[in-house]
Amino acid sequence: MTIDTNDLLNSILDSLSRIDYIHPGEIPNIDLYMDQVTTFMETQLSSTKRYEQDKILTKTMINNYAKNHLLPPPVKKKYSKEHLLVLIFIYYFKNLLSIHDIELLLKPLTEKYFQTSEDFDLSAVYKEVCQLEKNRITSVQEDIKNLWEESSRTYQDAPKEDQEYLQLFAFICSLSFDVYIKKTIIEKLIDSFSDEKK
Repeated sequence: MTIDTNDLLNSILDSLSRIDYIHPGEIPNIDLYMDQVTTFMETQLSSTKRYEQDKILTKTMINNYAKNHLLPPPVKKKYSKEHLLVLIFIYYFKNLLSIHDIELLLKPLTEKYFQTSEDFDLSAVYKEVCQLEKNRITSVQEDIKNLWEESSRTYQDAPKEDQEYLQLFAFICSLSFDVYIKKTIIEKLIDSFSDEKK
């Protein structure tokens, strides 16, 4: 196994700098039917797919989200801009959190900011979160570089032919551990505000 580690690291850092989100202005201000929703999400989020055949959101998924109260039901089989924003949040959360946790997390938002006539609505919430995340890209890149460098110093006593793989394995384990820690923190935060509501 021979990997050009500098190329790999640069590729990872470069992909982080290209991370983008669906801007609220890109979301249609007209209500959409299910087929239009799935097409819109597929087009807008296609860069997040790992494999070409992966599906972003299917009709079945969306129906299940509405059935399980993650997503407010459509009105006359049409989905509003707010529905799409909630679906975007669900899309990103579903790889990390349980359906129950996503419901607990989104319920206060949908109860207070979904289809409101107030100036501060779900679009404002979404915009703020996206800006916060975009501002973090540089610090995430620095963290990745530091983890990469730490991992490249591991397994110095391992057989030479295995060092590259083991160092890559250590890097993946470190990233996975970070995700595990953050997931644990997120779950505790969700538990804390769901306990307060009881």
